[in-house]
Amino acid sequence: MTLLRVLTVVFLLICVLIAVVILLQEGKQAGLGGAISGTASDSYWGKNKSRSAEGMLENITKIAIVLYFVIAIILNTGLVKY
Repeated sequence: MTLLRVLTVVFLLICVLIAVVILLQEGKQAGLGGAISGTASDSYWGKNKSRSAEGMLENITKIAIVLYFVIAIILNTGLVKY
């Protein structure tokens, strides 16, 4: 299997991962009331959000999107040949 095919398969898997992770995340509208009053950042949830499941999904989304763009650039510039 060539490197081009491997990168293409990884690229497609990352696309599916991004779609699934985004659909699993909560909407931001639920926390809008706390953001307006300024109390969301002072609460326990606001301080420990990165350790929660929602925080983990956000981190996975960020990493997957960076990988998506890096692989897309590699595939489109022609750096990898058959």
